[in-house]
Amino acid sequence: MSYRFNRRQFLGTSAAATAWWVSNSDRSFAQSKSPNEKLNLAIVGVAGKGGDNVNNLVSENMVALCDVDRNNLGKAGERFPTATKFEDYREMFDKMTDKIDAVVVSTADHTHAPPSALAMSLGKHVYCEKPLAHTVREARVLAGLAKKHKVATQMGTQIHAGDNYRRVVEVIQSGAIGPVREVFNWCNKGWSDGRFGTPKPAPAHLNWDIWLGPAKQREFCDGIHPANWRRFWEYGSGTFGDMACHVMALPFWALNLRYPTSAACEGPELHPDGAPAWTKCDFDFPARGDMPAVKFHWSDGGAHHDIVKNTKDPSGKSLSEWGLGVLFVGDKGMLAADYGRYGHRTNLRTSKRRRSRFRRRLVTGASGSMPARPVRRPPATSITPER
Repeated sequence: MSYRFNRRQFLGTSAAATAWWVSNSDRSFAQSKSPNEKLNLAIVGVAGKGGDNVNNLVSENMVALCDVDRNNLGKAGERFPTATKFEDYREMFDKMTDKIDAVVVSTADHTHAPPSALAMSLGKHVYCEKPLAHTVREARVLAGLAKKHKVATQMGTQIHAGDNYRRVVEVIQSGAIGPVREVFNWCNKGWSDGRFGTPKPAPAHLNWDIWLGPAKQREFCDGIHPANWRRFWEYGSGTFGDMACHVMALPFWALNLRYPTSAACEGPELHPDGAPAWTKCDFDFPARGDMPAVKFHWSDGGAHHDIVKNTKDPSGKSLSEWGLGVLFVGDKGMLAADYGRYGHRTNLRTSKRRRSRFRRRLVTGASGSMPARPVRRPPATSITPER
């Protein structure tokens, strides 16, 4: 069966217009801040996402920059010439603990936990990019440290803070498409073909030993640093670990999901070095209060479920051609969304012919044609470290 959303069923928002850390107006306001109002910040990892964070922290007082790549340090230092530069975060804390209020961690996934843990143990507030950790145990240890030292913490899932996600949560929880019993999540990206190449000397500007951190000791090879480490199990977690936290954050929030009762995954034969080219995963979530049980699906690397391939957006393109997205399937219709747009179709029955048809409906934003009900939030839970 094929489905089609028309143009009026989509509310577009500009993702580029949403600033995750400091908006343009915030930056202009920051110029009038007194020195006493500014945070003394240190950032560990200043390229890639770390580079974005560097650029968005101009309103604060950057006292320290840390990166294992001296080329990256040089570029970040141009933005903050008075900041002290380090290759090793441990040395940074040894020398500057009393000068740092908070720390931003933007390193490769496998080195998120060590600097975050050390910072919290020293009483520093921490903003750490996703994923919070590389193992479940690391996540539990970090949660325990945050509770013990009573520091402010946040994980960098910036999309979760966007207006579009908030509005979709309101629409779903308003009952616009009825009880949701199935959800399809997808991302076309494929962090695949992680294979360790021929060992060679590390570039002179890269401190390879510190880059490895807690990972197994091995010689440098091409295809890891910069940027491609996500392909390798030792340093990243493939497309699922990279992107599912962004995409699946929306249905988890909207449907108050917690833990699945079952999970299954298919894909090509696994390689011990790196992530597969594609995966399709299926989860079962139990009923939550008045919300029914949910069949929950994920796909990446272009391996789409049929309903995603057969549902069209306003331009006539299959939803599978979106880079990523979520399709909620409810008793009364469907809602499709990505980072910056959403639209829904309501399935009604005619009284005479008993034949289903699709009712097209515009979902407005600020004017609020759908009731804006309070967003339901699951109860907070605390996870203590393993002993």
